[in-house]
Amino acid sequence: MSAARAVRGTSVFLDRGGQQVIAFDSREAVMEAAAEQVLATARLSIANRGRFTWALSGGSTPAGAYQRLATDRFSKRIDWERVWFFWGDERCVPPDDEQSNYRMAKQALLDAVAPPVEHVHRMRGEDPPAQGAARYEALLREAFELEDDAPPPPLDLVFLGMGEDGHTASLFPGTPVVHERARWVCPNQAPDGTSRLTLTPAVLNAAAQVVFLVVGAAKAARLGQVLRSRPGASDVAPAGRVDPARGAVRWLVDAEAAAQLKGR
Repeated sequence: MSAARAVRGTSVFLDRGGQQVIAFDSREAVMEAAAEQVLATARLSIANRGRFTWALSGGSTPAGAYQRLATDRFSKRIDWERVWFFWGDERCVPPDDEQSNYRMAKQALLDAVAPPVEHVHRMRGEDPPAQGAARYEALLREAFELEDDAPPPPLDLVFLGMGEDGHTASLFPGTPVVHERARWVCPNQAPDGTSRLTLTPAVLNAAAQVVFLVVGAAKAARLGQVLRSRPGASDVAPAGRVDPARGAVRWLVDAEAAAQLKGR
């Protein structure tokens, strides 16, 4: 990682082995930057390929970005009929459960922009986990028109967060799914015992662009550890293992999360 200035004002730019790290002075600025990233990527993808494929994340920070995208300032500048929505992970709960990542995105964004129903590809958390994972992998193959032996789909954009333990999506430290290379979607269990569905590293590392959203002082120690590691290293926390071979990774973090990056 190159040397970095202390976080002051709006942002400071770092570099982690080709991955861009941008620290903003507030949580709100991170949400704004995330919304701007979606706008830019959506317009470029639609212009070049006729559609924009986006895997959403759960959490309060992405929710803030989704709410901004739902406002006229952003929503009128995106052709939502050409946006295809996917999810990076989901809790094994019904879609109307308050813990559902789909429910959060629906309330924050989808209800406002009303994309075609057939373009909203949620994970079925209400199904038995193994069945839900297999069903979502089949859905990905169908949506991208891929044969059984094809490589994972190149999603245009993947939103990810990072937990205090370094997990991302529902790839938790110490779980075998972190090392999965063949399957695209797997069931997994969180440390609290709840069941999840998650995209695997095989899919995350095939994306054209991955954007991490990390805010809060509680994430500072782990973020510093991850960003001091080599991208994709086998001994780093799951978030640090995301390193698309032909894609870009951008970390959007607030000043509190970036506290241990100062002076580096």
